Amino acid sequence: MRLLDLIKQAGSDAVNAGYPVSIFTGNVVQINPLEVSLDPQREPLTEDFLLVPESLTHLELDLKHTHSTGEGTTEEALADPILIRKGLEQGDVVLLLRMQGGLKYIVLDKVVEP
Repeated sequence: MRLLDLIKQAGSDAVNAGYPVSIFTGNVVQINPLEVSLDPQREPLTEDFLLVPESLTHLELDLKHTHSTGEGTTEEALADPILIRKGLEQGDVVLLLRMQGGLKYIVLDKVVEP
């Protein structure tokens, strides 16, 4: 075997031995700071170990404005913020992807019952 092939094989073996990517479900234990439990017997994963996509974060738009009615008076409209997405909430079941090496988890999405 050539040296280059041995180096490639050693690299491949190291990757394969290092916790390949896996999929899990977890429960959101708390939001601020975020904690997700994979197993009730283990400590929950904290924010340091979780990567959360923007699509799972809370988003509100404040569209409050005033406009003139044409009679010299002004009117306030849309006084309350508009909720676009709720984000993660305590009790949500989430789908997690453990990254290679096992130290970080990507929160892929919420799991919903059909």
